[in-house]
Amino acid sequence: MIGASNVFERYIGIDYSGAQTPTSSLKGLRVYQASRGSVTAEVPPPPSPRKHWTRKGVAECLVSSLRECNPTFVGIDHAFSFPLKYFAKHGLQHDWSAFLDDFQMHWPTDGDHMYVDFVRHDLWGAGALRSGNSRWRRITEIRTRTAKSVFHFDCQGTVAKSTHAGLPWLRFIRQQLGGKVFFWPFDGWRPPEGASVIAEVYPALWNKAFDQGDRSGDQHDAFVIAEWARQQDEVSLLEPLFTPPLSKDDMAAAEVEGWIFGLR
Repeated sequence: MIGASNVFERYIGIDYSGAQTPTSSLKGLRVYQASRGSVTAEVPPPPSPRKHWTRKGVAECLVSSLRECNPTFVGIDHAFSFPLKYFAKHGLQHDWSAFLDDFQMHWPTDGDHMYVDFVRHDLWGAGALRSGNSRWRRITEIRTRTAKSVFHFDCQGTVAKSTHAGLPWLRFIRQQLGGKVFFWPFDGWRPPEGASVIAEVYPALWNKAFDQGDRSGDQHDAFVIAEWARQQDEVSLLEPLFTPPLSKDDMAAAEVEGWIFGLR
């Protein structure tokens, strides 16, 4: 198991953007990385005519990077699953891999020229067959008191678009890497020794504890994810967060809905 004698070697924070298409250069898509004892720094996209990262580029870079043996913690700030009411409405199995397949089939937002709104407004895909209600929230969102529903579109501070844009890319990473990466908590609550972990995070839990300096809001959120994880791991406080103190019922729900890492 991960512990004081076997910590992560890298920490990656991703502030995610659901704007435009998967191949669009997105100012709101930022990546920061830290290593043990290093200064947390922004990771620029590979050289290209695009100034900023694309969602497709981030996914491909993660696949390439996580194929290495270095145990890495990756925090991404969009939801990894939907409320139980969504599964019940659409008669879906409580199986995350099956959920990702079903979602991508109806919301193919990983297509090169695909906007989330194309599917929302029935111009492509079959989003109407896999819709939700903005009043539905996951238990983890309710617990934060500030996180909005994954179906709450067109409102400041929501993650609806980034979630609907990002889920197919989680599927892509999972398909490319198989057992080389551990998606928490869907693959279990405690990662095996030496595993790289990808987890949902909510930087609003921690960003006020770090000086923003001259970073933009998107840069700061990505920075905070990586730096917070690095600091927690260096004092052996990251490992306990893999098993939050949840009731039996809440834990069972979180295994389907997902959980925000670090939230107790």
